Amino acid sequence: MFIQTETTPNPATLKFLPGRVVLEEGVAEFRDKEDAAERSPLASKLFTIPGVTGVFFGYDFITVTKDNSEWQHLKPAILGTIMEHFMSNSPIMAAHVNDVPDVPVGEEFFSDEDKDLVDTIKELIETRVRPAVANDGGDITFRGFERGVVYLNMRGACSGCPASTATLKHGIENLLRHFVPEVLGVEEYPS
Repeated sequence: MFIQTETTPNPATLKFLPGRVVLEEGVAEFRDKEDAAERSPLASKLFTIPGVTGVFFGYDFITVTKDNSEWQHLKPAILGTIMEHFMSNSPIMAAHVNDVPDVPVGEEFFSDEDKDLVDTIKELIETRVRPAVANDGGDITFRGFERGVVYLNMRGACSGCPASTATLKHGIENLLRHFVPEVLGVEEYPS
């Protein structure tokens, strides 16, 4: 088994590509070892590596976030853990959460009169933004629309990334304003 790695715009996060499907549907984010222990055997194993502070699963990738440790010390342990897990054919997610895609907590918020605008915004995010963000090892989801401002939730490599503000303001905001003139701004919605 050969696992490729890719850097992400977030220097604290590295993307691992095992050459296999990680999650058939949705995404899953783990912010601490307790959450991982309840939901994912693989994430739980990754959190046993000193310096690992976050794990994110996408369709065909795993992103790992670190503290101030050096990648040269962490990367071999992470690669070994991922390889061992896949070679053992162990499940990625615990049986009780295997079919439940991870979604941000909370309801979407927008007024009923904005439904058509929101549908357009959500389609643009799904077709143009999310694939690009997934290439960088993260995920972005619509949370709400209020007074011309689109609120988005950023996860994985995007969460805490120094480039996330530029991504939101220059990339996503410009795209949305081009197609939906009613959009006045884009803000990150804390998860």
